[in-house]
Amino acid sequence: MAAAIAAAADDSIVYKLSALLEEVRPSAAALRAASEAADAVAGLVKRIPTQQATHEAVAGFVRDLGLAGEKLAFTFRPPEVVRVAGSHAAGGAVARPDVSADLLVRLPKECFHEKDFLNHRYHAKRCLYLHVIEKSLRSSPLIQKISWSTFLDEARKPILHVYPAKEIAELPGFYVRIIPTASFLFNVSKMNLSTRNNVRAYTKDGINLPTPKYNCSILEDMFLEENVEFISSSVADWKALQEALVLLKVWARQRTSIYTHDCLNGYLISAILVFLTVDSAGSMINRSMTSRQIFRVVMKFLATSKMWTKGLVIQPTKKRTITKEDMVCFLKTFDVVICDVSGHVNLASRMTKSAFIELQDEAACALNCLDKCKDGGFEELFMTKVDLGAKFDSCLRINLKGNLKITTSSFCLDDLAWRKLEKDVQSLLQQGLTDRTKMIRVLWRSTPSEWNIMDGFSEFGSSPLLVGIMLSSLEKSFRLVDIGPNPENRDEAIKFRKFWGEKAELRRFKDGTIAESTVWESESWEKHTIIKKIADHVLTKHLSLQKEDLIHVVDQLDFCLLVGGQDPVSSSGALFEAFDSLAKKLRLLGDVPLKISTVQPLDPAFRHTSVFPPEPHPLAYEKRSSQRLPNFTATCMRSLEVMIQLEGSGNWPLDPIAMEKTKSAFLLKMGESLEDQGMFVTASEDEVNVLTSGYSFLLKIFHERDGDGKAQNVPSEDKELFLRSQHSSMINGLHGRYQVYGPVVRLAKRWISAHLFSSFISEEAVELLVAYLFLKPYPFNVPSSRVAGFLSFDWTFSPMIIDINNDFNLKDEKEINENFMLCRKSYEQNPHDIEPAMFLATSYDKASEAWTRHSPSKPVLKRMASYAKSSAELLTNLIIQGQSGQYTWECVFRTPLSNYDAVVLLHQEKLCRPHQVLFPAETPNGKLVICGKPCKDFHPYMPLNKGVVKSLHDSREKILVNFDPTTYFLRDLKSAFPKTFKLWYDSIGGDAIGLTWENSKKRGRDEADETMLDPASILKEVGNVGKGLVRGVYLLKAPKLHLACKASDTGPIRCEDKVVASWSLSPSLKAARSRSAAKSTTQEDPVMPLLRAD
Repeated sequence: MAAAIAAAADDSIVYKLSALLEEVRPSAAALRAASEAADAVAGLVKRIPTQQATHEAVAGFVRDLGLAGEKLAFTFRPPEVVRVAGSHAAGGAVARPDVSADLLVRLPKECFHEKDFLNHRYHAKRCLYLHVIEKSLRSSPLIQKISWSTFLDEARKPILHVYPAKEIAELPGFYVRIIPTASFLFNVSKMNLSTRNNVRAYTKDGINLPTPKYNCSILEDMFLEENVEFISSSVADWKALQEALVLLKVWARQRTSIYTHDCLNGYLISAILVFLTVDSAGSMINRSMTSRQIFRVVMKFLATSKMWTKGLVIQPTKKRTITKEDMVCFLKTFDVVICDVSGHVNLASRMTKSAFIELQDEAACALNCLDKCKDGGFEELFMTKVDLGAKFDSCLRINLKGNLKITTSSFCLDDLAWRKLEKDVQSLLQQGLTDRTKMIRVLWRSTPSEWNIMDGFSEFGSSPLLVGIMLSSLEKSFRLVDIGPNPENRDEAIKFRKFWGEKAELRRFKDGTIAESTVWESESWEKHTIIKKIADHVLTKHLSLQKEDLIHVVDQLDFCLLVGGQDPVSSSGALFEAFDSLAKKLRLLGDVPLKISTVQPLDPAFRHTSVFPPEPHPLAYEKRSSQRLPNFTATCMRSLEVMIQLEGSGNWPLDPIAMEKTKSAFLLKMGESLEDQGMFVTASEDEVNVLTSGYSFLLKIFHERDGDGKAQNVPSEDKELFLRSQHSSMINGLHGRYQVYGPVVRLAKRWISAHLFSSFISEEAVELLVAYLFLKPYPFNVPSSRVAGFLSFDWTFSPMIIDINNDFNLKDEKEINENFMLCRKSYEQNPHDIEPAMFLATSYDKASEAWTRHSPSKPVLKRMASYAKSSAELLTNLIIQGQSGQYTWECVFRTPLSNYDAVVLLHQEKLCRPHQVLFPAETPNGKLVICGKPCKDFHPYMPLNKGVVKSLHDSREKILVNFDPTTYFLRDLKSAFPKTFKLWYDSIGGDAIGLTWENSKKRGRDEADETMLDPASILKEVGNVGKGLVRGVYLLKAPKLHLACKASDTGPIRCEDKVVASWSLSPSLKAARSRSAAKSTTQEDPVMPLLRAD
């Protein structure tokens, strides 16, 4: 059985990989058309006549190379060799969407002097030669457009992008890259990496320094043809190797921070792949392997091989010419070494150490995906985009345009000025952040998107430098103090103070030691900004930057979690102390017939996932408390649910109703006892609320009928308490493991509410979705910051198994998959029935019945996924490119009201917590049907100053526990119009409610007493239901068919026999009047009707 399942899974992977290859590889006809286009360009280049070339045509480029006034003119001669190279020459290794063809143009020896390798003369003439080609091609009707670019972002090595006039339908945007080569131009011995100085201006204290980067730049051109020929011949007749090369390209391109000039490109991937086929690498890849096996071998080699420390040599062992001394020189000069087939060129000369570390990290992640993800990690490896913003915990964008480090130095000496500044930023951040980070990745694409060669390098470096920071443990990353050297170590202390400047201070610590140190003062709720503070300080000090030049993405989303400029989570300590005190008093109650064995909090605030944890209420303290009262306080107060479990007894009644009555009696007795101890208690048969230490607690009793800890065959309320208890314990355990989990959940909940999805997904379901992200983050790392975690937050239609403690075995996973398939089969057989679209399996709920049994439906989940995709794209652009125009960080949480058929606006000053409204709703572009004035019977804040308050007792009586006007209004609407429309709202702090008309085709329409009602009439009734709360009702889109409602002969309008009365006071406020008799809403999680996605 297991073998059959494995075989089926293997077949599925093979099928998906085949489909992917077919999708990304152009057809034979398209490849022929591309080859013909490249050959046509080659023919045009070969036919360029001999002519005089003068440097005035590229004066800006020559000037910035430092060659102004030099005699660079030469007689242009057509190239000796023009040949197609790259993937097009290798046959089936082309991978869309990057489908350019490389055209190698060999520079004639007659155009160069034997010493032109000195002082960038070769680079200047190389550019001038390309300019002649450009000028000639522009006059051809076969050419549509020509643009300048650079070879792997090296400013001194321009190339041409030539766009043929004849477009290839299957390859939109196809172009030919013209790349000059320098075969046989210069003497190789003049390019020695360790000893030769070929840029005379590159000196130190008057002594010429070796120029290995410069020398390698010329050597690369000299041996480019030889290397391309070797790679192409190795790949040309090897189908599996070609397929593996395509898969590797797709994998790398999905990871935007490794498919770059300083890490991987198609050429380098091909070189690594070919290296693994030669005997010098142990022939790790052989012809018996499939493309999938080759892909795994490459990932394992990238992630774990120790050969990288010794350097790679592509030369076959028998033909090796490179010596040990040569390899030592390579390893000393470059961070990563891949020695080419000639033995003279390091193909990885541009790869930085930080880029290689990231490459290894991505390869290790790929191995985990192959082993641990469904279908061999196909979705994670090849279909998921891994951007810089989602991969790293913190991203920094630095504007270095016009920085003195570049403008006061030569653009090009041994290395380029932009590369040197990259290294400076990397070094400064590593020195400043020390062990707070696991990885720092600096990336700067300096080439402008549109380059006029006459401008030289003036526009280079205009785009911001990007830094990705991956945090180590939060204990290290968020520590407040960095301890430096002892002042007795004078030299180190001076270095420390020179580096940190005014932030350095001498401190005595608790153990008596005295040391230099830096202190980063932060409140507990803003410790995640310490990394930002350190980076900003170090970079502004050492790079002469202004603060506005630095945009550090750390706290840009915090605004939606703050109240009065502070995160209410800062008062959570008092909340936990209040609960501990209550739990202790409950356990010590002696006048309750059964001893209390367990007291467990169930509210999200106790598992760190409440968007706005309640803050202490000044009227909720004990009678003898001497709390100082503010002038105003909140009228409404949320009660926090607490589950109580009593010791075992065989005297519990079996009848469910009698059992609930018994529980009520126990709770009332507990309330009396607590009240005798000075607490304020509001009690009824339905609920008991205890006000103590500034908070209100709603007491609930859970009874295990069978005593086995399982919720089988028990009343629904006990089952719900059991599930919530298990869920709370599980989430608390997860938060203990991942401290950033709580903030990510809070952001996710805020986003869901802000986009009016509160009706369709419970808080518990959101917590499980985020838990899945932390437990199975692939292809990302487990997030250590709230922004990275929120950006990775995703929606899926596949089953999600949330196994926090690794409780599931193969049998459990099989059972879960069977439950999922049964659920889907039921939906396919009865598509109009209400079936869950989201499947969340946990150790306490393998069938996903607890939180997603009825909602969200498939259309709603699709809508959520669409909104999430748009938000993720916006977030990524904000991180990488910054704010532009109307697109700001706030837009992530702004929802368009135009997506609804009707909109109900509420009076913000009549909401129970108006300070939690993120953005006051704007007036929608629709027809105003009805408007209303705010009622005078309710206000969210009550005065407490002595001139107004008669007594503290009277003020306490005015507290409305668990009252929310919006909740009651929505409940009344649902009761009055059960099949007319669907409700979309924000449960956290919204003053707008969206309505979408129900699809009338799904309801019975043949009843004799139906009357067709105008939608405006119904919306007027909506306004009447919420009289005093509703500010206005707007009709945006009329339903396709008129709504059917039953009409009575006399009296108010009836919809499906449910009376809609026109109260002078809204039912919500009436409920507030009779609060003591109303059933608490805290423990209820009413399932709202499923909504149709437009």
